[in-house]
Amino acid sequence: MGDENVCYAQSRKEVALFWTTLAFFGGFAGVSAFGPIVSKLKDAMALSPLLMGLLAACPALSGSLLRIPFGAMVDRTGGKKPILILLGLAAAGIAGIMVMFYLYPEPQSDQYPLFLLFGILCGSGIAVFSVGIPTVSYWYPQKKQGSALAIYAGLGNLAPGLFAILLPFLVVAIGFTNSYILWLAMLAVLLVLIGVFMKDAPYFQYREMGIDIDPDALMLACGEELVPSGTAMQSIKTAGADWRTWILTYFYFVTFGGFIALTVWFPTYWAEFHQFSLVKAGGLTALFSLSSSLLRVLGGYASDRMGGEKVTLYSFVMVVAGSSLMVLATRSIGLALAGEILLALGMGFANAAVFKLVPKYSPAAVGGAAGIVGGLGAFGGFVVPPLMGLFIKFSGQAGYAQGFLVFLALASAALVLFVILNRYAPSEVKPGIT
Repeated sequence: MGDENVCYAQSRKEVALFWTTLAFFGGFAGVSAFGPIVSKLKDAMALSPLLMGLLAACPALSGSLLRIPFGAMVDRTGGKKPILILLGLAAAGIAGIMVMFYLYPEPQSDQYPLFLLFGILCGSGIAVFSVGIPTVSYWYPQKKQGSALAIYAGLGNLAPGLFAILLPFLVVAIGFTNSYILWLAMLAVLLVLIGVFMKDAPYFQYREMGIDIDPDALMLACGEELVPSGTAMQSIKTAGADWRTWILTYFYFVTFGGFIALTVWFPTYWAEFHQFSLVKAGGLTALFSLSSSLLRVLGGYASDRMGGEKVTLYSFVMVVAGSSLMVLATRSIGLALAGEILLALGMGFANAAVFKLVPKYSPAAVGGAAGIVGGLGAFGGFVVPPLMGLFIKFSGQAGYAQGFLVFLALASAALVLFVILNRYAPSEVKPGIT
């Protein structure tokens, strides 16, 4: 491999983190970017609640499903290629919507399948998340992965909250169509910049240059501890064959899935249960969404210093406490606010801690594990709200508080699974309960 003390790879890990984070931010914004379109189509097409719900959910659903194959793809190709493909698909979706509105200012109901397709394409950008996890992991040594992954995921997760606030102002200022033309132009610029400046981890660059790869020499020269093994499908099979991957998936189902679920649920909760205005309810929802995303960054630093297991444990204790307060806050706004803050704190820290553990428990299949955990874990955002809605169906208004029993049960089960996982931590000295 030449001089073992010289790294022949281009770029630096900090630069790679910047471009990967920016790619995820741009892709994840598609969730909020598609929201106003649903409202516009609801009236124009006279959509039923079921069809409207399906249209609203399609970006997040495709974004979750595509995380699995594209996350595993990193182990074979590096992160740059799948990121460009996913962002290109998202741009195609936005372009398709713009063409439809240009040709048909008043859309008809028979055009619904086309808008559903374009919504699915818009959601492709969300899948950048599971591509970025192994991409960053391959650049950073394990002792710094928690902080790096938390910066990546925490800042990228700000996109829905920020765009939910920004987009309405753009629509008012420059109009509906022009707002999306601007967003398409920004995404196109991002594609070009990533294509020119982003570089894959040293392992993939060495392989591209035809240099023989010695993992020990690669670590010595470039600081890359993890190297992929096998194909994308093999990466998924390797990660899926380890039962610990499924415990981490459940953790992420509760925390990140819960984050998505509550971002959708809280506007209705505050407006219907506490009788707040839609603006105030939206503000309190943004408080949860943005604070949970920012706390994810702090959770990464805590995971590097305390260990991912300890942070995971404490995080689920906070989710249990926050859920309990929400159940008890039948008419106490202060209690409900305290519960929301605890939920944001617990979910934000746990989201970082779980992906600190992914490279540790699946070092030979980081891409496959990231795809499984990130993809299937995100489905919590679609499973949890209907479960919470059942309490309203059977208990009426009181069900808004009782619905948080779902999170109380899920987080309590996570604590039981944590004890099992911690018992099999892959190190002689367990960094969990001491």
